[in-house]
Amino acid sequence: MKRKVVSAAEAAALIHDDDWVTTSGFVGIGVPDELLAAVETRYLEAGHPRNLSLFFAAGQGDGKERGLNRLGHEGLLKRVIGGHWGLIPKVAELATAGKIEGWNLPQGCISQLFRDCAAGKPGMLSKVGLETFVDPRNGGGAINDISTDPQVELMEINGEDYLFYPAPILTVALLRGSTADEAGNVTMEREALLIDNLAQAMAVRNAGGVVVVQVERIAAAGTLPARDVHIPGILVDAVVVSTPEHHVQTYRTEYSHAFTNRIRSPQSEIPTMPLDARKVIARRCAFELPANGVVNLGIGMPEGVASVAAEEGLLDHLTLTAEPGVIGGQPASGLDFGAAINTDAVIPQNNQFDFYDGGGLDLACLGLAQADAMGNVNVSRFGPRLAGAGGFINISQNARRVVFAGTFSAVGLDVAVADNKIEIQQEGSTRKFLDAVEQVTFSGTRAARLNQPVLYVTERCVFELTSAGLRLAEIAPGVDIENDILAHMDKAPLIEEPREMDPRIFGEGEMDLRTDLLHLDLPDRIALDEGAGRLFLNFEKMRIRSKDEVDRVGQLVAKTCSGAPSRVDVVVNYDGFKIDDALEKDWGNMVNDLTRCYYNKVSRYSGSAFMRMKLSQVFPEARTHIFETGEQARLFLER
Repeated sequence: MKRKVVSAAEAAALIHDDDWVTTSGFVGIGVPDELLAAVETRYLEAGHPRNLSLFFAAGQGDGKERGLNRLGHEGLLKRVIGGHWGLIPKVAELATAGKIEGWNLPQGCISQLFRDCAAGKPGMLSKVGLETFVDPRNGGGAINDISTDPQVELMEINGEDYLFYPAPILTVALLRGSTADEAGNVTMEREALLIDNLAQAMAVRNAGGVVVVQVERIAAAGTLPARDVHIPGILVDAVVVSTPEHHVQTYRTEYSHAFTNRIRSPQSEIPTMPLDARKVIARRCAFELPANGVVNLGIGMPEGVASVAAEEGLLDHLTLTAEPGVIGGQPASGLDFGAAINTDAVIPQNNQFDFYDGGGLDLACLGLAQADAMGNVNVSRFGPRLAGAGGFINISQNARRVVFAGTFSAVGLDVAVADNKIEIQQEGSTRKFLDAVEQVTFSGTRAARLNQPVLYVTERCVFELTSAGLRLAEIAPGVDIENDILAHMDKAPLIEEPREMDPRIFGEGEMDLRTDLLHLDLPDRIALDEGAGRLFLNFEKMRIRSKDEVDRVGQLVAKTCSGAPSRVDVVVNYDGFKIDDALEKDWGNMVNDLTRCYYNKVSRYSGSAFMRMKLSQVFPEARTHIFETGEQARLFLER
């Protein structure tokens, strides 16, 4: 049997100058720090390996010294292609200073490229990245002027634009698992994620390269359960047993049984957020959660949505996911981000992005660093500071609905939440709503053209994306439009009857969101007066997000009307009613079916001129029966 267990120094010596290296990890999960430290030590002592090309998907670092920061030495690296750069400032500084070639590509595309490399394919086709800074027409993801070798190509297939991401030939993989046997079979029972280890190992092995795996311990050959082996020994050239300090489960947690999903944590361990600007934003975002839907929550401000969902008892009624492969449960935050407790499943990262890119997400809630008048969002580049896009482009471009979450301004913002309203005690010194973002990580123009519903949620207001740009849709109580909003935007948004944000968002205690999202009060919204032969439908402040919800309303109304002795006259309250544009046709068909079977005369009303216009579009034959007040609607029936 080939001797596969070697020291870290011996493993580092397997890497040659000019190699293409790929590494595993997500933030601080699954990062082979023992191997990276050995490579750094060898370079500092011997000057080799030199001129490495580094190819990685997720950010791997703590923002300081660990992870890929260990490779941040001029001369060690020649070029870097990566998804997220914010946690590896030492490498990012080399790129922004033009000391190495660098590209920022979508994390999901890099993750999927590992499989294409393994299969010997020339690369992958995707629409992910179109009309963002990754598009070759907008820079092709290049970080500096010396990065001229194209990493993305624009192609047209059947009249549609696609991006082609060429597959590199990877020669070294530095990976991490939990246990290896003497034959090199590797399990991952103590790891919080699977990430892309298998695909990376296959890619390098099939290219004739070297695969090195860092583990915690060694088992006798043939003793590991075959079903637990994630990286087969036929793919592994060397195994290194790590010291404990270089093999923590995450960069914040040394080890948690809950993160391995071997136990389920009590819900009481999920802390309740204090009532501040962050919670206000998370609460407003939580109103968009789809019952029985699949959701992705980004890092930073969106993390609070999980806490609100737990507080409101909603976690059992939706599925939260995270891009490295977490499905279900509650995602962790900070330097634990990527791990999760009480999950339903943990799958490889590339499979998760397959699901995302194919439209599997009902909702994505992501961070908001900069936005402009056309709804473009930047989270990836701010002058010399390189954050990187991570999975943001894959997720935001393909989710059925998107909510961007962030404070209205930054740096020094001080907001108080008291007496059920917002008080801005000190404005932030940095504007977020600009005339033009520094880099387009999300194309608002493309989203509007494709009718993708998009909201921009802040502590003081909510914007909605339209074909003409941002529209001011909601305002927090206590906020002045001119002084607190427009005065701090480079360009004014469209303003059409902005309504007040739900007052429950700004009060102590639970908001009873379960009633809103699950429509538990729907039977109370339907009332039949058999004596008068009149049906009252109160859809005030109702939100319809899915075809199932449309069907449920129709079924309950039909059940109520079926007990009436004859056809009924109908009064419908549409004050504050919201329905996704894509569902308007379904809603119209449902109402037309009810009209055909049960209705006589129908009158509708809403205090919003915008809603009355929408109703006249959905029900063009009833334009003269749409009123401003309930009294006008009732008088129409009596006439």
